[in-house]
Amino acid sequence: MPRLWDISPALDAATPVYPGDSPLHLAWSSTLGPHCAVNVGTLTLTTHLGAHADAPLHYDPQGAAVGSLALEPFLGPCRVVHALAGRPLLHWNDIAHAMDASLPPRVLLRTRQHAAPQGWSAQFSALAPEVLERLADRGVQLVGVDTPSVDPADSTALPSHQVLRRRGLRVLENLELSAVPAGDYELIALPLKLMTADASPVRAVLRSL
Repeated sequence: MPRLWDISPALDAATPVYPGDSPLHLAWSSTLGPHCAVNVGTLTLTTHLGAHADAPLHYDPQGAAVGSLALEPFLGPCRVVHALAGRPLLHWNDIAHAMDASLPPRVLLRTRQHAAPQGWSAQFSALAPEVLERLADRGVQLVGVDTPSVDPADSTALPSHQVLRRRGLRVLENLELSAVPAGDYELIALPLKLMTADASPVRAVLRSL
């Protein structure tokens, strides 16, 4: 049987979120008891909790909502690339070693030596816009990262998100790649069909080929 790699961080009330975003809160609207046959929970959470797919609406006021996106970019062959330079901004030479002619249309970048910290931290490796431009030039449709954003935490211009917009790239953020060897896999990371949302959590999985 093919081996599955769960690359989604666990979600609970302690899961870190971007400052100002809504953490996960689960309230029980019904609970099992003498007069109730089921438990029913109500969730409150940011659309960017844990592993998630950004939609163009997140960084473009006229952009598409996540529920209207085609699913094909979120499902299919991908390459996990180790880019462990530890710099605030990763450039093309940090991933060039894995960019050969067989590059599949989905690329996931492992930038952390270890799993993500338990709390929010603005210290992570973002992507220089040139990285996304050159990946798009090579036919890549989706880029995934193991950090909260492709841009630095304090960025307001969001130049890498603007490359995503302009080049029609899809993006996954907050993946958990610390245990995944470099190489090629099948990616399964479908967003929910939220027709007015700017992003959606995903259950991201890799399957060995």
